[in-house]
Amino acid sequence: MGGRGGRSAMQHDCGPRERGGGFGRGPGGFGRGPGGFGGRGARMFGHGDLRLVLLALIAEKPRHGYDLIRAIEEKFGGAYAPSPGAVYPTLTLLVEQDHLQSEEAGGGKKLYTITPEGLAFLAQNKATVDGVMARMDLAAQAFTNHSTPDSVHEAFHTLRHALHMRQGPWTEEEATRIRAILEMAARDIVGGKARA
Repeated sequence: MGGRGGRSAMQHDCGPRERGGGFGRGPGGFGRGPGGFGGRGARMFGHGDLRLVLLALIAEKPRHGYDLIRAIEEKFGGAYAPSPGAVYPTLTLLVEQDHLQSEEAGGGKKLYTITPEGLAFLAQNKATVDGVMARMDLAAQAFTNHSTPDSVHEAFHTLRHALHMRQGPWTEEEATRIRAILEMAARDIVGGKARA
């Protein structure tokens, strides 16, 4: 099965949650992921990207599946990690394509190493690999720039707590008053202008 390089070999490489996605699909040009812009099930990789990233990481050193998930999470600055349901089927496919070989490492784990065919495939797709890695760096920067400071998170929790601890019945007048306060706060947040 080895030597299936080129685009044709890339047509079966993504796990179910990675299909059809890609950088630039989410708000601000980046997808969403756990700990990122809010929301799960993001499609952070375009068609064929995940397989190339896995190969590139294993080319650096042999890794277990869990190690690969953590390594990708680190590349995204902790803002996103691919699901096991995307990573493990892709690793299985790479083994079937002779781009990787695996060996039992105890505890039900498999250690993956790259083969000469895998190295050749990476070399053939070097421009794409470099592009994917660059986009991962940009996504990590974007997540960092958009992450909410801890102090703001705490203020939000305080607000929620205040709503739950509020005394007295919810009359129509009180609901209107609270709604006006929250809507004004929302407008001020979106406006982003500090008051003197």
